[in-house]
Amino acid sequence: MNEQKIVRCNNCGKTILCEDDVLLEGALFVEQEWGYFSRKDGECHSFCLCEDCYDTIVRNFAIPVEVEEYL
Repeated sequence: MNEQKIVRCNNCGKTILCEDDVLLEGALFVEQEWGYFSRKDGECHSFCLCEDCYDTIVRNFAIPVEVEEYL
């Protein structure tokens, strides 16, 4: 039986459907465990961005995202 859960974009709040821990549309999930040399040492932060929010955010990077095509 497939288990569906709702994931929301942390930036805009859009609902992203997730089934069996697989996102069913373009989205980015980030999980960062902060270490010794961080002010956040011992914390784990996670967030999700829908594809539209990702595109908007990376468009403003001073150094562009590296993109490689794969098959």
